[in-house]
Amino acid sequence: MEQVRIHTLAVLVDNCAGVLSQVTRLFSRKGYNIESLAVGTTDEPSTSRITIEVRTDDQRAMLLCNQLRKLLPVYSVKLLEEDNEIRRELVLIKVAAEDSERRNQVIQIANIFRASIIDVSQTTLTLAVIGAERKTEAIQKLLAEFGILEMVRTGMVALERGAHTINEDTKEKDEFDYGKNVL
Repeated sequence: MEQVRIHTLAVLVDNCAGVLSQVTRLFSRKGYNIESLAVGTTDEPSTSRITIEVRTDDQRAMLLCNQLRKLLPVYSVKLLEEDNEIRRELVLIKVAAEDSERRNQVIQIANIFRASIIDVSQTTLTLAVIGAERKTEAIQKLLAEFGILEMVRTGMVALERGAHTINEDTKEKDEFDYGKNVL
């Protein structure tokens, strides 16, 4: 039996209403829980990139990629290789810091992790941390003793190292005009 692990899928899609729903429905219909999901436009405003992390084995990850490729608004799907990917997540953490001593301790932790302090109040500090899971989990554990008041994660985004890109010219998009009325 193959080993179940986190797989990262990069998906280029049309930037139009309903596409994200169509993509995520595929996962729920097949019984997969999406561990992480991040979506945003690319350098081309008509195209969005979806980064999806799902826990499965290699064979089922490839099946998911093939099924995603069949969806009309999907331009390209790439299963990123663990050894050849750059993965990062943005985490915002609001921490209790009622006095200057606690504030200084939190600032020292932020400096060690190269986190940015993005908001300061009389009783709180808010940090922005960018990194891989190990880094964000480590700072979260250290800040827990100060009292995490609020925390939000963007979800993982990923790119391949080097000259590799997601762009594939395997689907003829001119044949269909998804999202527009065609007579």
